[in-house]
Amino acid sequence: MSADIVTGSVDTHLVVLDQGDAVKQAIHKQVLKPFLDLQNAAQKAGFDLKICSAFRSFDRQMLIWNGKAAGMRPVMDPFGHPVNIQDLGPWQKIQAILRWSALPGASRHHWGTDFDIYDASAMPKDYQIQLTPSEVQGNGLFAPMHNWLDEYLDSDESGFYRPYALDKGGIAPERWHLSYRPIADQYVQMLSHELLATKLKNSNLVLLDTVLEYLDDILQRYIIVD
Repeated sequence: MSADIVTGSVDTHLVVLDQGDAVKQAIHKQVLKPFLDLQNAAQKAGFDLKICSAFRSFDRQMLIWNGKAAGMRPVMDPFGHPVNIQDLGPWQKIQAILRWSALPGASRHHWGTDFDIYDASAMPKDYQIQLTPSEVQGNGLFAPMHNWLDEYLDSDESGFYRPYALDKGGIAPERWHLSYRPIADQYVQMLSHELLATKLKNSNLVLLDTVLEYLDDILQRYIIVD
């Protein structure tokens, strides 16, 4: 069952988080209390910390991947500018997609330990969250919450951290992405070439042959980030 959790094949480890809005987010049962504690700390500091994307199943991640590989969804360069993916070769396409989107079966969002956050109190009416660096840095509307979070994560024993805080040449930095390390690290240790290859071989992943050819490199650069 744990292998199924790692690859996003089941949702039995999840609980629905009621944030008072129409879209319900599901997180790992053991992450619920730590997240509510984090949310309460943010509230005391003047922020309304909410999740805009938590659990994603293998099938959902496959739709995202295949849409990008087929040119039906936008693919961005490291600076957030659109890339014409049709001009790229197979391995270049994969690297461009992986810069911002995880390989199905290897997304941290499968586990319920990881989620993307925002400050609901800073949002103008009808604002559409972009999850871009401009929102969380400098004068970005979510930057004050993240500046507070920098200090909170450094000084607190909450267990949360940013797995994509630094650019290591693989996944682009995502200041908005938080992970609950005590549980997430257990799933990271289960990720392997064999587990992913077995899952992907039975799927309709676009660019499958090239993904399998470069799977070890993908694991090291884009998945096992610590």
